[in-house]
Amino acid sequence: MVSPIYQAIKQICDEKNIKPESVIETIEAALAAAYRKDFGTKNQNIKVEFNPESGEFRVFDIKTVVDDDLVEKYEAEKKEREERVKGGVQEGKKEEKPEKEEELKFNPKLHLGLAEAKKIKADAKLGEILKTELEVPGAFGRMAAQTAKQVIVQKLREAERDTLYQEFKGKEGEILPGVVQRREGKLVLVDLGHVTALLPLEEQIERERYNPGTRMKFYIREVTMTTKGPQIIVSRSHPEILRKLFTFEIPEVASGTVKIQAIAREAGSRSKVAVSAEDPNIDPIGSCIGQRGTRIQTIINELGGEKVDIVEWDENPAKLIANALSPAKISATELNQEEKNAFVTVKPDQLSLAIGRGGQNVRLAVKLTGWKINIREEGKEGIVKIEESEEAKTSEEDKKDAEGKEPDKKKEEDIKEKKDEEQPPQEEVKERGGKKKEKEGEKYD
Repeated sequence: MVSPIYQAIKQICDEKNIKPESVIETIEAALAAAYRKDFGTKNQNIKVEFNPESGEFRVFDIKTVVDDDLVEKYEAEKKEREERVKGGVQEGKKEEKPEKEEELKFNPKLHLGLAEAKKIKADAKLGEILKTELEVPGAFGRMAAQTAKQVIVQKLREAERDTLYQEFKGKEGEILPGVVQRREGKLVLVDLGHVTALLPLEEQIERERYNPGTRMKFYIREVTMTTKGPQIIVSRSHPEILRKLFTFEIPEVASGTVKIQAIAREAGSRSKVAVSAEDPNIDPIGSCIGQRGTRIQTIINELGGEKVDIVEWDENPAKLIANALSPAKISATELNQEEKNAFVTVKPDQLSLAIGRGGQNVRLAVKLTGWKINIREEGKEGIVKIEESEEAKTSEEDKKDAEGKEPDKKKEEDIKEKKDEEQPPQEEVKERGGKKKEKEGEKYD
């Protein structure tokens, strides 16, 4: 018949996902602490062997056999210290004590002299470990039972934390489904099953709402061990979440037929993914989009409607830059290999497409390719060569300076108007009615 203790151990292992060996070690440590509390002595090295099936345990005092010279040296040094204490000698005590402790190798709790060991076992040898079984005189008292309980609770928590840490440490860089629990200030708490993860503000998507109970997929960014247990940092804005989603949703990416070469992402708004195919007969972009866009639409829905552009990777930087700036069509591209600068020329009707709203399209293209991209409009200056780039920059700066003068005049007029508006209420009414006359050089009475 299976003992109730064995059933309890099995239940604990299932609930807390702990190995049975860890629970048994915890029980043995608790029994050793309880024995030491009620029946043990100072120099006993207590170890307990517990049988979970029968519920019985045995107590042993474990010692390592050492040379008798170490025992004699230890006793002599012990007497010397006692005499110093009795004589009240304190000078040099703090300096000499650490040196003697470093030299002292014999520990009466862990070691046993050879002569004493032979009294227990006639053929005892140096370095041998002796296990002397101890009797349990009676039942444990209330304090010993309380000590055992505290040890069990503490050890089980440590085992659970270590198990969770090892489990999630191996999942760094992966995507796991989770449920939003609640928000605490700027932090969002996410339930990953056995543990609660943290979604910091910098890892959140600005326009995404994290309502309690919402199911999402989270990227495991970092797992660290703290005094309170494993701390798991998850992310919704990390670029690698796109790579993992492509691997889950697109079989060709999962098998390695289609490879993701680069990712550029502005979380919550737009992303660009450069893909290539090992087989020339496979269309990498079509494989990622799927029939009628079903594959890419699944990824977009998971990202809360974030737009995803898929472009074809090319070893030729000029072609790669042209692909990265899609949907804009490029007229010409010139490269400066040393500085990794690209000068791209587009037609007037393609300029806004190439730059994108707020410069987003060209900004993502720069991240994707690793090249600094300068876009010029065809027609006004024609195709810009590399040698003319500095002159073009100076001419642009002159234009900006010339254009910057008019806003300065407007600012001066605005300052004058604000000064006029800061006068007392009665005069303010008169000035509002007479603004046009003042501008024409007439006075208002």
